[in-house]
This record gives sequence, structure tokens and C-alpha cells, in this order.
Amino acid sequence: MTTSDVTISREDGVVVIAMTRPAKKNALTQAMYDTMRAALEEGAKDARSGAMLLTGSDGVFTAGNDIHDFLSRQGAPSESAGLRFIKALAAFEKPLVAAVDGLAIGIGTTMLLHCDLVYASPSASLKIPFVDLGLTPEGGSSVLLARRCGLARASELMLLGEAISAERAESFGLVNAIVPAQELLAHALAKAKALAGKPPAALAASRRMMRGDTCELLAVMDQEGREFANRLAMPEARASLLAFTNKKRQG
Repeated sequence: MTTSDVTISREDGVVVIAMTRPAKKNALTQAMYDTMRAALEEGAKDARSGAMLLTGSDGVFTAGNDIHDFLSRQGAPSESAGLRFIKALAAFEKPLVAAVDGLAIGIGTTMLLHCDLVYASPSASLKIPFVDLGLTPEGGSSVLLARRCGLARASELMLLGEAISAERAESFGLVNAIVPAQELLAHALAKAKALAGKPPAALAASRRMMRGDTCELLAVMDQEGREFANRLAMPEARASLLAFTNKKRQG
């Protein structure tokens, strides 16, 4: 099934969500977020679905938000399609696996923090550019990043906003293993199938104990969303985002 530049498929108990908008480096629109959220919500209720796999296409995971689509959205932060999607990831009680090839920018990195297993190709590049854009952390990254890789490394990623390679991401604990690009999807899918085949109740309970209180994380995400919205309304962020879009057009 293909909807709004997202392809949803199923294989042996695994739901595969692929971002398939290669002409725009899989930049995420509100419609894409809605499609991915719906797949998560459906998978959560479907007893035949034991795990979820997130991936990109054509050598790119995702370049993050589609800036034009992002700036044109209206409504309160709590109504943002991106926030609803990332909340669905946080609340998802089945295993989440990611296969990352190429760019994983902004929310492309943030969503990995909600995954149980992350596999990357040698060309994978992770970047969190929120501060450079006059914005603040989102999607739980203000707490999950430090929890995953420690405060010093989280500060490097979040405050400097520099891209890191697959090798550094693995050393930071953000990536489980680096796999050749031609083998990446099959490798990640095999791991997702292995998880999907395990006793589901024991698996879900183990994840809950390791992850802690989901309600606390969702509350953090709401707080982040409010601060993000405040920053977005400031001239600093608007100028940075417009400069970014102009640079992309010129490039």
C-alpha cells in the first residue's frame, strides 16, 4: 500500500514503513506523518503484527521535515502531525527496528531514539540541527539522547548540530551495527522478524521495564512541543528557516 509518499508492507509479522519520496530526500510532510502514525496505530492493534521496521529509500532515510510544508502548517503544537507521529512511536508497545541508509536529519535522528534496534549503512549520517535553526529539541530528544549516549555526547549532537558518521553513531550507542548498504534492509528485517517471533507478552513487559514510564516521556514531549512552538514564532527561527530554504534553492 502506498499513500502520501509512504509505502506500507507486511512480511512475516513485521510491518515495514518506508519513506518513499526520494526526489525530496524523503523530507516529511504532514500527510506522510499521518500515514505513518496510522500504520503504527493499526499495527499496535493487529495481533498478526509483532514488530515494526522503519526505513527510507534510494539511499536516504529522511532529510527531516519538509520546511515549506512545515512552515505552512496551522494549529496548536499538540495538533502537529509530526508530534502525533512521534508520540505514537513513544507509545508503541511492540519492537521498533530501523534501517538507516544515508541522511537522517532532525526528526530522522529523533525517531531513532524510540527504536529498540538501529542498523545503519556505512554512508549513514545523523544530524540534529534544531539549535542552528533557532529551534529546540523535540520528540523526547531532550531526555532520550542523553539517556542513550550520555550528556557530553548529547550536548555535542544537540548544541553543535554537526553531522556524525555511522561509525561515530555506533560508538555513541545510537546504532547497533553497521551493515553494507546492499544487505541493510534484509539484515534489519531479519532482526525484526526474530523479535516478532518471540513471546509477545514477555517481550512487551521487558520493553516497558527497560524504557520506564511512558507517561513521563509523553509529558516531556508536550513540554518540548510548547517550547518548540514558542521558538518557531520568534524572528530568530523564522530568519534561520528562511535562510535554510533559500540556501537549498540556490544549491
